[in-house]
Amino acid sequence: MSGRVLEHGYGERVTVLDDPFLSTLVARIGAPDTPRTEVVECLRQACTLLCSAAVSLALPSTRDRRATRMHEKHGDLGAWTGDLVDPSSDAVVVDVIRGGIVPSQVFFELLSRVLPEERVRLDHLHMARKVAADGSVSGTDLFGSKIGGRVDQRHLFVPDPMGATGSTAVTALDHYLEHWGRPSSVTLVTLVCTPEFLRAVLAHPSAPRVLTARVDRGLSSEEVLAEVPGVRWDEERGLDDDGYIVPGAGGIGEVLNNSWC
Repeated sequence: MSGRVLEHGYGERVTVLDDPFLSTLVARIGAPDTPRTEVVECLRQACTLLCSAAVSLALPSTRDRRATRMHEKHGDLGAWTGDLVDPSSDAVVVDVIRGGIVPSQVFFELLSRVLPEERVRLDHLHMARKVAADGSVSGTDLFGSKIGGRVDQRHLFVPDPMGATGSTAVTALDHYLEHWGRPSSVTLVTLVCTPEFLRAVLAHPSAPRVLTARVDRGLSSEEVLAEVPGVRWDEERGLDDDGYIVPGAGGIGEVLNNSWC
Protein backbone atom coordinates (compact mmCIF):
# COMPACT_ATOMS: atom_id res chain seq x y z
CA MET A 1 0.00 0.00 0.00
CA SER A 2 1.09 3.60 -0.50
CA GLY A 3 1.68 6.15 2.26
CA ARG A 4 3.84 6.24 5.36
CA VAL A 5 3.88 3.25 7.68
CA LEU A 6 5.69 2.76 10.98
CA GLU A 7 8.55 0.32 11.35
CA HIS A 8 7.67 -2.32 13.96
CA GLY A 9 8.18 -5.89 15.07
CA TYR A 10 4.57 -7.06 15.32
CA GLY A 11 4.64 -9.08 12.11
CA GLU A 12 3.53 -8.70 8.52
CA ARG A 13 -0.20 -8.78 9.31
CA VAL A 14 0.01 -5.51 11.27
CA THR A 15 0.10 -2.11 9.58
CA VAL A 16 0.65 0.98 11.72
CA LEU A 17 0.12 4.17 9.76
CA ASP A 18 2.65 6.96 10.28
CA ASP A 19 0.58 9.91 9.10
CA PRO A 20 0.84 13.21 11.01
CA PHE A 21 -2.56 14.38 9.79
CA LEU A 22 -4.24 11.17 10.98
CA SER A 23 -2.27 11.25 14.24
CA THR A 24 -3.45 14.80 14.89
CA LEU A 25 -7.06 13.77 14.38
CA VAL A 26 -6.64 10.88 16.82
CA ALA A 27 -5.03 13.23 19.34
CA ARG A 28 -7.99 15.61 19.05
CA ILE A 29 -10.42 12.73 19.47
CA GLY A 30 -8.78 11.73 22.75
CA ALA A 31 -8.21 15.22 24.16
CA PRO A 32 -10.33 15.92 27.27
CA ASP A 33 -11.28 19.40 26.05
CA THR A 34 -12.55 18.35 22.60
CA PRO A 35 -16.34 18.86 22.34
CA ARG A 36 -18.40 15.81 21.43
CA THR A 37 -19.49 17.26 18.09
CA GLU A 38 -15.85 17.76 17.12
CA VAL A 39 -14.97 14.25 18.30
CA VAL A 40 -17.59 12.84 15.93
CA GLU A 41 -16.34 14.92 12.98
CA CYS A 42 -12.69 14.08 13.65
CA LEU A 43 -13.63 10.40 13.92
CA ARG A 44 -15.38 10.46 10.55
CA GLN A 45 -12.34 12.11 8.94
CA ALA A 46 -9.94 9.64 10.56
CA CYS A 47 -12.08 6.69 9.45
CA THR A 48 -12.05 8.00 5.89
CA LEU A 49 -8.25 7.80 5.87
CA LEU A 50 -8.29 4.39 7.53
CA CYS A 51 -10.86 3.07 5.06
CA SER A 52 -8.69 4.09 2.11
CA ALA A 53 -5.72 2.24 3.62
CA ALA A 54 -7.85 -0.80 4.54
CA VAL A 55 -9.20 -1.11 1.00
CA SER A 56 -5.67 -1.00 -0.38
CA LEU A 57 -4.65 -3.79 2.01
CA ALA A 58 -7.64 -6.08 1.64
CA LEU A 59 -9.36 -5.72 -1.72
CA PRO A 60 -7.89 -6.82 -5.05
CA SER A 61 -7.36 -4.30 -7.82
CA THR A 62 -7.87 -4.55 -11.54
CA ARG A 63 -6.40 -2.67 -14.50
CA ASP A 64 -9.03 -0.64 -16.33
CA ARG A 65 -9.43 2.11 -18.87
CA ARG A 66 -12.01 4.84 -18.28
CA ALA A 67 -13.13 7.71 -20.49
CA THR A 68 -12.94 11.22 -19.03
CA ARG A 69 -14.77 14.38 -20.03
CA MET A 70 -11.87 15.09 -22.41
CA HIS A 71 -12.82 12.04 -24.49
CA GLU A 72 -15.26 14.08 -26.58
CA LYS A 73 -12.49 16.47 -27.64
CA HIS A 74 -9.49 14.14 -27.89
CA GLY A 75 -10.97 10.69 -28.45
CA ASP A 76 -8.93 7.83 -26.98
CA LEU A 77 -6.34 10.27 -25.68
CA GLY A 78 -9.01 11.47 -23.28
CA ALA A 79 -9.20 8.09 -21.54
CA TRP A 80 -7.29 7.18 -18.37
CA THR A 81 -5.73 3.77 -17.64
CA GLY A 82 -4.82 2.62 -14.15
CA ASP A 83 -5.53 0.33 -11.21
CA LEU A 84 -9.00 0.42 -9.68
CA VAL A 85 -10.73 -1.53 -6.91
CA ASP A 86 -11.94 -4.80 -8.42
CA PRO A 87 -15.73 -4.34 -8.78
CA SER A 88 -16.30 -8.09 -8.33
CA SER A 89 -15.18 -7.89 -4.68
CA ASP A 90 -17.76 -8.48 -1.94
CA ALA A 91 -17.36 -6.55 1.31
CA VAL A 92 -19.02 -6.89 4.70
CA VAL A 93 -18.63 -4.15 7.31
CA VAL A 94 -19.23 -5.10 10.94
CA ASP A 95 -20.77 -2.55 13.30
CA VAL A 96 -19.73 -3.35 16.87
CA ILE A 97 -22.24 -1.37 18.90
CA ARG A 98 -21.62 1.17 20.31
CA GLY A 99 -18.15 2.57 19.66
CA GLY A 100 -18.22 1.07 16.17
CA ILE A 101 -21.44 2.74 15.00
CA VAL A 102 -19.86 5.82 13.41
CA PRO A 103 -16.76 4.06 11.96
CA SER A 104 -18.81 1.25 10.43
CA GLN A 105 -21.22 3.70 8.81
CA VAL A 106 -18.29 5.63 7.30
CA PHE A 107 -16.77 2.41 5.94
CA PHE A 108 -20.12 1.28 4.54
CA GLU A 109 -20.69 4.59 2.76
CA LEU A 110 -17.18 4.77 1.31
CA LEU A 111 -17.11 1.16 0.15
CA SER A 112 -20.46 1.75 -1.55
CA ARG A 113 -18.77 4.45 -3.64
CA VAL A 114 -16.05 2.16 -5.02
CA LEU A 115 -18.00 -1.10 -5.28
CA PRO A 116 -21.44 -1.89 -6.71
CA GLU A 117 -24.04 -1.30 -4.01
CA GLU A 118 -25.20 -4.90 -4.06
CA ARG A 119 -21.70 -6.07 -3.12
CA VAL A 120 -21.46 -4.08 0.15
CA ARG A 121 -23.24 -5.07 3.36
CA LEU A 122 -23.42 -3.67 6.88
CA ASP A 123 -23.86 -6.14 9.76
CA HIS A 124 -24.50 -5.31 13.41
CA LEU A 125 -23.30 -6.94 16.61
CA HIS A 126 -24.62 -5.81 19.99
CA MET A 127 -21.67 -6.34 22.29
CA ALA A 128 -20.34 -4.96 25.55
CA ARG A 129 -17.48 -5.54 27.91
CA LYS A 130 -18.04 -7.65 31.01
CA VAL A 131 -16.96 -5.47 33.91
CA ALA A 132 -16.33 -7.00 37.32
CA ALA A 133 -17.30 -5.38 40.61
CA ASP A 134 -13.76 -4.02 41.00
CA GLY A 135 -13.98 -2.25 37.61
CA SER A 136 -11.74 -4.67 35.72
CA VAL A 137 -12.69 -6.09 32.32
CA SER A 138 -13.38 -9.82 32.39
CA GLY A 139 -14.52 -10.51 28.82
CA THR A 140 -17.23 -9.62 26.31
CA ASP A 141 -20.96 -10.31 26.14
CA LEU A 142 -22.67 -10.75 22.75
CA PHE A 143 -26.31 -9.80 23.31
CA GLY A 144 -27.59 -10.09 19.75
CA SER A 145 -26.85 -9.55 16.08
CA LYS A 146 -28.34 -8.52 12.76
CA ILE A 147 -26.31 -10.26 10.08
CA GLY A 148 -27.25 -10.29 6.41
CA GLY A 149 -26.02 -13.74 5.47
CA ARG A 150 -22.91 -15.84 5.08
CA VAL A 151 -19.48 -14.31 4.64
CA ASP A 152 -17.78 -17.01 2.56
CA GLN A 153 -15.66 -15.42 -0.22
CA ARG A 154 -16.32 -11.96 1.23
CA HIS A 155 -13.92 -9.45 2.72
CA LEU A 156 -14.76 -8.60 6.33
CA PHE A 157 -13.96 -5.15 7.77
CA VAL A 158 -14.31 -4.54 11.51
CA PRO A 159 -13.73 -0.83 12.31
CA ASP A 160 -13.79 -0.35 16.08
CA PRO A 161 -12.02 2.72 17.53
CA MET A 162 -10.25 1.14 20.51
CA GLY A 163 -8.39 -2.17 20.42
CA ALA A 164 -7.74 -2.84 24.10
CA THR A 165 -7.86 -6.44 25.34
CA GLY A 166 -8.96 -7.91 22.00
CA SER A 167 -11.86 -9.78 23.59
CA THR A 168 -14.50 -7.91 21.57
CA ALA A 169 -12.78 -8.61 18.26
CA VAL A 170 -12.17 -12.25 19.13
CA THR A 171 -15.81 -12.75 20.19
CA ALA A 172 -17.01 -11.16 16.94
CA LEU A 173 -14.75 -13.31 14.78
CA ASP A 174 -15.69 -16.45 16.70
CA HIS A 175 -19.34 -15.68 16.02
CA TYR A 176 -18.78 -15.36 12.28
CA LEU A 177 -16.68 -18.50 11.98
CA GLU A 178 -19.16 -20.54 14.01
CA HIS A 179 -22.36 -19.37 12.34
CA TRP A 180 -21.66 -17.51 9.08
CA GLY A 181 -18.68 -19.09 7.35
CA ARG A 182 -15.07 -18.15 6.68
CA PRO A 183 -14.42 -14.83 4.95
CA SER A 184 -11.78 -14.37 2.26
CA SER A 185 -10.04 -11.84 4.47
CA VAL A 186 -10.54 -10.08 7.79
CA THR A 187 -9.29 -6.56 8.46
CA LEU A 188 -9.55 -5.17 12.00
CA VAL A 189 -9.28 -1.38 11.96
CA THR A 190 -8.63 0.73 15.05
CA LEU A 191 -7.65 4.27 15.89
CA VAL A 192 -5.59 3.03 18.83
CA CYS A 193 -4.65 -0.46 19.95
CA THR A 194 -2.34 -2.12 22.44
CA PRO A 195 0.38 -4.78 22.16
CA GLU A 196 -1.94 -7.05 24.16
CA PHE A 197 -4.71 -6.54 21.58
CA LEU A 198 -2.36 -7.47 18.75
CA ARG A 199 -1.27 -10.65 20.47
CA ALA A 200 -4.86 -11.73 21.15
CA VAL A 201 -6.31 -11.10 17.69
CA LEU A 202 -3.37 -12.31 15.61
CA ALA A 203 -3.75 -15.74 17.22
CA HIS A 204 -7.32 -16.04 15.92
CA PRO A 205 -7.89 -18.79 13.30
CA SER A 206 -9.43 -16.31 10.83
CA ALA A 207 -5.90 -14.86 10.38
CA PRO A 208 -6.96 -11.20 10.54
CA ARG A 209 -4.93 -8.24 9.43
CA VAL A 210 -4.76 -5.25 11.77
CA LEU A 211 -4.65 -1.67 10.55
CA THR A 212 -4.22 1.05 13.15
CA ALA A 213 -3.27 4.68 13.50
CA ARG A 214 -1.43 4.11 16.78
CA VAL A 215 -0.14 1.39 19.09
CA ASP A 216 -0.20 2.55 22.72
CA ARG A 217 2.28 0.87 25.06
CA GLY A 218 2.45 3.60 27.69
CA LEU A 219 2.87 1.29 30.70
CA SER A 220 6.07 -0.23 29.31
CA SER A 221 9.43 0.58 30.84
CA GLU A 222 11.49 3.48 29.48
CA GLU A 223 14.00 0.95 28.18
CA VAL A 224 11.33 -0.88 26.20
CA LEU A 225 9.81 2.37 24.92
CA ALA A 226 13.21 3.35 23.53
CA GLU A 227 13.10 0.32 21.22
CA VAL A 228 11.26 0.01 17.90
CA PRO A 229 7.66 -1.02 18.70
CA GLY A 230 7.31 -4.78 18.80
CA VAL A 231 11.01 -5.60 19.13
CA ARG A 232 10.45 -6.43 22.81
CA TRP A 233 6.78 -7.26 22.42
CA ASP A 234 6.68 -9.60 25.44
CA GLU A 235 7.72 -6.71 27.68
CA GLU A 236 5.37 -4.11 26.20
CA ARG A 237 2.27 -3.12 28.11
CA GLY A 238 -0.55 -0.81 27.11
CA LEU A 239 -3.36 -1.97 29.42
CA ASP A 240 -3.89 -0.91 33.00
CA ASP A 241 -5.13 -3.36 35.62
CA ASP A 242 -8.75 -2.61 34.68
CA GLY A 243 -8.18 -3.36 30.98
CA TYR A 244 -8.11 0.23 29.69
CA ILE A 245 -5.59 1.67 27.22
CA VAL A 246 -2.78 3.94 28.41
CA PRO A 247 -2.45 6.64 27.22
CA GLY A 248 -5.50 5.73 25.12
CA ALA A 249 -8.33 8.12 24.38
CA GLY A 250 -10.85 7.51 27.14
CA GLY A 251 -14.37 6.16 26.70
CA ILE A 252 -14.99 6.81 23.00
CA GLY A 253 -18.30 4.92 23.00
CA GLU A 254 -19.52 6.99 25.93
CA VAL A 255 -18.43 10.28 24.33
CA LEU A 256 -19.90 9.50 20.91
CA ASN A 257 -23.27 8.55 22.35
CA ASN A 258 -23.27 11.02 25.27
CA SER A 259 -24.14 8.06 27.46
CA TRP A 260 -22.03 7.20 30.48
CA CYS A 261 -23.49 3.94 31.67
